[in-house]
Amino acid sequence: MTDLQPLWDAAHTALIGAKPAHDFLHVQRVTTNAKRIARAEGADLHVVTAAAILHELVNLPKDHPRSSESGDLCAHAAREVLTGLGWPAPRVDTVCLCIRDHSWSKGAAPTTLEVAVLQDADRLDAIGAIGVARCMATSGELGRRLYNDNDPFCATRAPNDRDNALDHFFRKLLHIEAKLNTAEGRRMASERTTFLHQFIDQLRDELQPNEA
Repeated sequence: MTDLQPLWDAAHTALIGAKPAHDFLHVQRVTTNAKRIARAEGADLHVVTAAAILHELVNLPKDHPRSSESGDLCAHAAREVLTGLGWPAPRVDTVCLCIRDHSWSKGAAPTTLEVAVLQDADRLDAIGAIGVARCMATSGELGRRLYNDNDPFCATRAPNDRDNALDHFFRKLLHIEAKLNTAEGRRMASERTTFLHQFIDQLRDELQPNEA
């Protein structure tokens, strides 16, 4: 396997000062997820690892009008890094394809196993305890309320996560497990999705306590 330290260095430099939900620690977690899924599914470990390390070189804020283009912009930046390091063009192409099509907002169906693995690895970091933390961090950055005071759990209204952090659970996070591509990804997601439900149940108890 080609030395990946230059890729780690490039990612670390690009993410100096990044917001908590998409910082270097996020890259480390996604890379760990990606390697685990790749080994279980028989994907190209070298391609998947490189793509995971470089998948946040460019990340536009969620409220940016071109946010859905982050993957394309990041793939272009990754191509420059890999080409500069002398990686062969076919290898560069496979890594950049993963990065280009990995994001949830783009909605691209995976065309290779490696793309499927990176999609799952990145989406796993949106659920579970770390997913709750990232959701709240992002919502705070964007000035969104924690929840809708009239209907916190979207019982009678459509989720609107542009206004309320908790709505993001009902619009996206609780649906991630079912939309993962790989058996290993879904297996890893199961416990994390259970935690999301437990978090919601605990919050419901705190917001709507039983009358004594």
